[in-house]
Amino acid sequence: MNSLTSGMDRPEGAGDLRRAARMVLVLFAVVALAGVLLRPLMPIDETRYLAVAWEMRLNGDWLVPTRNFALYSDKPPLLFWSINLVWLVTGVSEIAARLVSPAYAILSLWLTGRLAARLWPEDPAAGPRAVLALAAMPVFLVSGSLTMFDTMLTAMVLLGMVALCHAGEGRRAGWLGLGAAVALGVLAKGPVVLFHLLPAALTLPLWHRARPGWRTSLGGLALGMGAAALLIALWLVPAATFGGPEYRHAILWTQSAGRMASSFAHARPWWFFLALLPVLGFPWIFLPGLWQAARRASWAEPGLRLAAIWGGVAFLAFSAISGKQVHYLVPELPALALIAARLTAGRTPRLTGAMLPLGVIALVLILAGAGAIELGDAAEVFRPRSALLALGLGLVALIWASLRRHGLVTAALLAMALVTGLNLAIGLTSAREIYDSHVIASRIAPHEARGIAYSGQRYHAEFNFAARLTRPVAELDGPAEVRDWALAHPGGVLVGRIDRFDPGWPPAEVLRYRNTSYGIWRVPEAAQNRTTP
Repeated sequence: MNSLTSGMDRPEGAGDLRRAARMVLVLFAVVALAGVLLRPLMPIDETRYLAVAWEMRLNGDWLVPTRNFALYSDKPPLLFWSINLVWLVTGVSEIAARLVSPAYAILSLWLTGRLAARLWPEDPAAGPRAVLALAAMPVFLVSGSLTMFDTMLTAMVLLGMVALCHAGEGRRAGWLGLGAAVALGVLAKGPVVLFHLLPAALTLPLWHRARPGWRTSLGGLALGMGAAALLIALWLVPAATFGGPEYRHAILWTQSAGRMASSFAHARPWWFFLALLPVLGFPWIFLPGLWQAARRASWAEPGLRLAAIWGGVAFLAFSAISGKQVHYLVPELPALALIAARLTAGRTPRLTGAMLPLGVIALVLILAGAGAIELGDAAEVFRPRSALLALGLGLVALIWASLRRHGLVTAALLAMALVTGLNLAIGLTSAREIYDSHVIASRIAPHEARGIAYSGQRYHAEFNFAARLTRPVAELDGPAEVRDWALAHPGGVLVGRIDRFDPGWPPAEVLRYRNTSYGIWRVPEAAQNRTTP
């Protein structure tokens, strides 16, 4: 590997790397817990998903999720099941629920190491290097700290890849394991798991070192897909039956083929992911030494070929469909980590190239914190400004430390520090309160028995979990619905954005939420203002 690693420093020892990988798994758990304590539930995704989990517990229905007590077909139930399983032990706890996704992220880190060890059994340090390479990617760490579906899906994809390694050796259990991974992936985020796993499964004879025959591989894949279908049916059939026609149509078409054919949300141009590559691939995409090693590498090598097929086909596939979000490619980050781990075998990567974008960010933060850059509406979020200045100076210190000591361990520690800095920037500024759904939830929860309504825009159940609501928030559209609801709920309260909703009398309270002014209107005050709502 010396020819592959020119532009890199002397190697890190295998024993040191193994100890460092174990340390990183523990450190990620600490960083994730700190993030949960520093950050509020981020609207609208985290607040929505905890609301769905909360209502699953209230309703006792583990088949058909609801959001604001109406059918919720946007996502399958595995995340909500996971949260409720934790709650069976801890009781309803926001902190416990928010640690579910980090647990899947830690599992993904460990599985990445296991996969690397399977791909390069002759290299005892391959697994630890892969763990460190993935831990060094801030996008993965941030995604893993959020209560969303992507690191859970990543874990299922990695389970499928490990199973494929066994399947290529002629083990039927490997194909059945792939089927289980596909089924869990479908329960995690839907049929999109096939975008991540199917290319590697279909091309097994091209990348597996045992070079199994095409007929054998296709037969095994059929077995795996059959097993996956049976496992999925254990949830899908009863859910489609008891959920009714609307839920059945949504989960069988709208949220799968319909989303891929013509996105009804998150539509982006084809080059969206191409433009995001510097962010998704940081820091590895910025290292000239790694590019030099990649040019010299033999991409016919089984492990590198798998990573290229896995990451490359998914990148093209997701670029082709209309709906795109940054986190859609999180399950491909382990593929890039595997490439980085292999190309750094025997040498220590120099991180100098990755310091330039961080230096630019540090300069912007310092100038913004010093008042040299106008922040506009963001000024309300980042109070006091000195927090930005401190964050920028802290980033400069991290850059200096990283330039003095390179390597995978340093890269992983740098990423952990960056994520911790981001969490501190949220937790120690006004951003924490501005994005905290508990502020409004605490005002409206006492009025639940008399009625709560929301108007002015779509309601995403932002306050249902924080307020521990046990009945739906009414969603009102237009003055007539507001008037009729107010007459039917004389002691109720209405919530909405000031700039999008005006029931006809002054709000009792104006609060800042999501950096926008929200009002709370009490229906009894309508009569006091001599205005008919």
